Amino acid sequence: MRASIRSRLTDRDDTGIEAIEAAMDNDVGDELLGLIFAACHPILSPEARAALTLRLIGGLTTEEIARAYLSSEPTVAQRIVRAKKTLGRAGLSFEVPRGQERQDRLSSVLEVIYRIFNEGYSATAGQDLIRPALCAEAQRLGRILAGVAPNDSEVFGLLALMELQASRLAARLGPDGSPIPLTAQNRARWDQLLIRRGLAALKRAEALGGAAGPYALQAALAACHARAHRTEETDWRRISALYDILRLVMPSPVVDLNRAVAHSWAFGPEAGLTLLDEIDQATLRHYAPLPAARGDFLFRAGRLPEAKVQFEHAARLSRNGPEKAFLLGRAAACVP
Repeated sequence: MRASIRSRLTDRDDTGIEAIEAAMDNDVGDELLGLIFAACHPILSPEARAALTLRLIGGLTTEEIARAYLSSEPTVAQRIVRAKKTLGRAGLSFEVPRGQERQDRLSSVLEVIYRIFNEGYSATAGQDLIRPALCAEAQRLGRILAGVAPNDSEVFGLLALMELQASRLAARLGPDGSPIPLTAQNRARWDQLLIRRGLAALKRAEALGGAAGPYALQAALAACHARAHRTEETDWRRISALYDILRLVMPSPVVDLNRAVAHSWAFGPEAGLTLLDEIDQATLRHYAPLPAARGDFLFRAGRLPEAKVQFEHAARLSRNGPEKAFLLGRAAACVP
């Protein structure tokens, strides 16, 4: 990991790059976590903290970061350059802070680890649908962070979410590398050890009073799936209710999209279509999962010609090879 971080610090003329590289050789417990806390210093804006950390430490490309934040590549690139210069001039120590200082940065650190995991769970581009190494690194950091902050409910909420989501990785791809939707996965392939770890972390988060936190709520959603031994046993009404709460705690068009999916399974595809029409379409205009979800709802409603158009549109937007092939396959299935 140290070598991979070092290779990404290519613009050595920027003030502070040598300091960042030198910090990699210091004993700060877990040096990677120390670097993340340094990059999440409040001297930077929240957007800059996330962009810099994901680029230098998470290894994500500017394109991947832009897609994760529904932003443009030039905007993200500018944030990264400015953030590196600002940190270099500040002369920060690269270690995990203590007390209030650590608490002040914790939410940014959690967000970065969450974004790293998400890119591993569902790659935005390339020929790999999943990047297990990124998921594993995010889980490792989450476990270390749980030891550093044993009384923070959202730390355990995020850890629970990652463990539960990662439990499904082995079942997400077919033999040819194509994606398998959650409702069609072989649940016997889900990792029961990770499920137990995730449920234990969620229980800890709830015991600490964090049941309504954004990560704990998402973990509770994942737990609904983990507890269902068969697809038919999934409690979609509870999942829908949790999404109704999550959209208030963590407003986001992506959360609204996932809420529409949940409602489509709980109350029928037409209910999902109604909720899709309420989402900010402009923000998600280049986001492939939006037309993909609409296509799925239309397909399940028996409106095949309309579904075909949506799947084809989603395939054009996708930059991930296996995902694109999967969407085109679904479009082909809409032809009688």
